[in-house]
Amino acid sequence: MTSGTLLSTGTLRNFVGGDYVEAQGDDAIDLVDPATEEVYGAAPISTAADLDRAYRAASDAFETWGETTPAERQLALFRIADAMESRADEFADLESQDTGKPRASLVADEILQSVDQLRFFAGAARNLEGRSAAEYMTGHTSFVRREPIGVIGQVTPWNYPLNMAVWKIAPAIAAGNTVVLKPSDTTPLSTLKLAEVAAEFLPAGVLNVVTGDRTTGAALLEHPTPQMVAITGSVRAGMEVARAAASDLKRVHLELGGKAPAIVFPDSDLQAAAAGIVTAAYFNAGQDCTAATRVIVHESVHDAFVAALVAEASANARTGGPRQDGVLYGPLNNANQLAHVSGFVDRLPAHADIVLGGRRQGDRGYFWEATIVTGLRQDDEAVQREIFGPVLTVQSFRDDAEALAMANGVDYALAASVWTGDHTRAMRFAKHLDFGCVWINTHIPFVSDMPHGGFKHSGYGKDLSNYGFEDYTRIKHVMSHIG
Repeated sequence: MTSGTLLSTGTLRNFVGGDYVEAQGDDAIDLVDPATEEVYGAAPISTAADLDRAYRAASDAFETWGETTPAERQLALFRIADAMESRADEFADLESQDTGKPRASLVADEILQSVDQLRFFAGAARNLEGRSAAEYMTGHTSFVRREPIGVIGQVTPWNYPLNMAVWKIAPAIAAGNTVVLKPSDTTPLSTLKLAEVAAEFLPAGVLNVVTGDRTTGAALLEHPTPQMVAITGSVRAGMEVARAAASDLKRVHLELGGKAPAIVFPDSDLQAAAAGIVTAAYFNAGQDCTAATRVIVHESVHDAFVAALVAEASANARTGGPRQDGVLYGPLNNANQLAHVSGFVDRLPAHADIVLGGRRQGDRGYFWEATIVTGLRQDDEAVQREIFGPVLTVQSFRDDAEALAMANGVDYALAASVWTGDHTRAMRFAKHLDFGCVWINTHIPFVSDMPHGGFKHSGYGKDLSNYGFEDYTRIKHVMSHIG
């Protein structure tokens, strides 16, 4: 049981070795409410000494946690899940404070999903798979051991702070590893609370959380202690992590950006497609690597579908404060992201046409109107680069080959969707779309049981599912001479 508190005189503290501890450095980052731009606290920038302390705690804990049985790890995760569920409103309040997300839907949309994911990986802890013991060589019996890797260094982003922490922490701990994790500098509250709750059921040092900025994250991942590093973040960050990890041959798990196409054919239910795509484009202010960002629609229904998108977004994609009614999404997360999104819109080429939105909403808070842009070409920046905001682009295609080429013609390869009434076409596109997830007549739902992860510049490694669990294990072959 922890004895510390989340906040100390308005400043957060790290969670190391089973309790809150003061960071050693004097520098801190202001925590800013994205809906009001008011400062409500500060997060310390952890020093090298702070990271050393966290990794020592994780290393010491691994000596015993790595020897626990799958049943023991399962029980701990089930208890953490139950505790989170019982405190769902507390987690939702913290998440809404950090992110500005609509409070009314947070428990159902995100907190309970995290609970389900913890329970899934609790089950996975007792489902270790490998070849059965057998004689693959005469006179010798072989079998496979699936073992924990050791200490894992992890960094999570600001778009889904609690969800992403659970995606990283749960499989690592279920497999018998220990963790040092740094949440985003703008959204640390729910991750620290998760560590506090988990400490009621985990030995001290199994889960450690340190706060800080980009340099802290780099130092955490470059530290000599972890045998594996895992991040969810930008392509730039992923490339930097891969380069740094290569010098020490660390295992790397990268879940990076996305630029998901939604391909719409004339034989689809156009109204249903418009409704589904609008939700998938603007939920969480479009700050989702699987968000529908590029509509690629057949030329014969282009104008009608744009009109349907505009009508649907105008009616159902409102933005506002976390306590406002009838709001689909809240503000962008921070001032830098607001500048990032507005920069894309400001740089749109002359041949582009903004048919909806395209502006900041109000002059307080980082709100951006639901935006739809038509007339773009395949090589335009808004088509090729990740905007990560409530901006949807629309292009038209002539035939299946062109639609596939346009969809695959970006560096990202995380998710895509196909909207059609033709089963054969849907299956053909599912095969040839170069993305880690392909939805058919829907976009953005996911379940704990199925893998999440992409190809190309979207990274490698899987979150969720047994595949995500296996990423946090290592394989050992044992052979015994039996005569």
